[in-house]
Amino acid sequence: MAELLILIYDSIIYLVILAWTLFYLVFSFSSQLPWASCDNSWNTDQCVDFTSPNQTANWTTIINTTSAAVEFWELRVLAISGGIDEVGSVRWELMLCLLACWAVCYFCIWKGIRYSGKVVYFTATFPYLMLLVLLVRGLTLPGAWEGVQYYLYPDPIRLADPQVWMEAGTQVFFSYCVGRGSQTVLGSFNKYNNNCYKDSFWLCLLNGCTSFVAGFAVFSVLGFMAHNQGVSVAMVAESGPGLAFIAFPQAAAMMPLPQLWTVCFFVMLLLLGIDTQFVIMEGVITSFTDLFPVTLRRPRYREAFVLFFCLCCFLLQLSLITEGGIFVFQLIDYYGCSGACVLFVAVFESLAVGWIFGADQMENAIKDMTSQKPCILFRLCWRYLTPLVSLGSFILHMVDYKPLKFNHWYVYPDWAYELGWTMALSSILLVPLWGIGRICLGTGSLKQVSTTSVRPLINVLNHIKIVTEGK
Repeated sequence: MAELLILIYDSIIYLVILAWTLFYLVFSFSSQLPWASCDNSWNTDQCVDFTSPNQTANWTTIINTTSAAVEFWELRVLAISGGIDEVGSVRWELMLCLLACWAVCYFCIWKGIRYSGKVVYFTATFPYLMLLVLLVRGLTLPGAWEGVQYYLYPDPIRLADPQVWMEAGTQVFFSYCVGRGSQTVLGSFNKYNNNCYKDSFWLCLLNGCTSFVAGFAVFSVLGFMAHNQGVSVAMVAESGPGLAFIAFPQAAAMMPLPQLWTVCFFVMLLLLGIDTQFVIMEGVITSFTDLFPVTLRRPRYREAFVLFFCLCCFLLQLSLITEGGIFVFQLIDYYGCSGACVLFVAVFESLAVGWIFGADQMENAIKDMTSQKPCILFRLCWRYLTPLVSLGSFILHMVDYKPLKFNHWYVYPDWAYELGWTMALSSILLVPLWGIGRICLGTGSLKQVSTTSVRPLINVLNHIKIVTEGK
């Protein structure tokens, strides 16, 4: 249930990123990219056009300036207000983009995993072509190797910062859907004798290699930006939304044929985002279907429930596409979708696998499914390494906790921090509350209650085996 709630939070914020992406993609077809000049109605007197050689050469001597890409992002796309207290009005252009993204996701997933699985063949593979195009283009830009060197040779001082490792861990958790249950949900559609051992190996290898190669594409472009502006790569490197919606559009505006590269980039980003949203939505929909199988597995009921879920998320997301919506977005992302809640769930998830369900039982189940006994390293990970690393990460996060700030300067009001921790605790508390409920309602000792709780899962595995072999 805790993982399901985190997935719902993910569903609320993730489509907003896709709406921003679609917004940029539409403007990428303009004859003059709007983030490439300071001649637009939303630009201020402090705007600097980095595509102009004169301003680029002297930009370091100008105080209190902002780039055209930053002003497009903050003043045109977000129309950002002064804080979370100033909600403002709904951005109707973003609302249309959001509605279009939900329509695509709905019609790709409404028929179930067999239909969306076919769509994924395109949404998961075509971005690799776009990535290859951007990689080749990035490596041929002047200054690209400065960015690659910055990428491959990290700063030892930064490696000693616990926050760096926490950010890296958060990205790994999101990339592999750890603590969210999506992998478990998708794995439930496999046949009993599917070689999950091999699938896990290839998933990790492909995911890791893709991230590594994508780093070359990103940092080669950042090196090009640094070279043109005459600064270090560290000064142009952005994190979070700034990388996708400020740094890369600004760099593309400096290249020949800028529209081509921005279209390639945002098409890739849009397809990857839709692919991820499929996984998030399927995790939520399948979880509810398993909770209410009699109702939601009836003809047409799944389609109606998916539509209901999409509409609910869309209505909740309207607060995220207002003039103060970016503050709400980061609040949900920081507290509800990552950090303490995911790490806490990961601790108990690993304990459940290694000690409650049991490493021996897990090993026997994998051997029965794949006819291959897992390496002893997996037993050590299930029992000791994974729980200890997860617990250590959770403790480190709580000790090194810093309240969320927007753009490193805006401090949220106290009620916003209380709301953020309420979202975090809403998933965290479900874990101990469920355990306490099982103990209170169960009979016998604690060990007997634990055994009784695990037995239904073992019976399900045996039932799946019997049905599969019968077919």
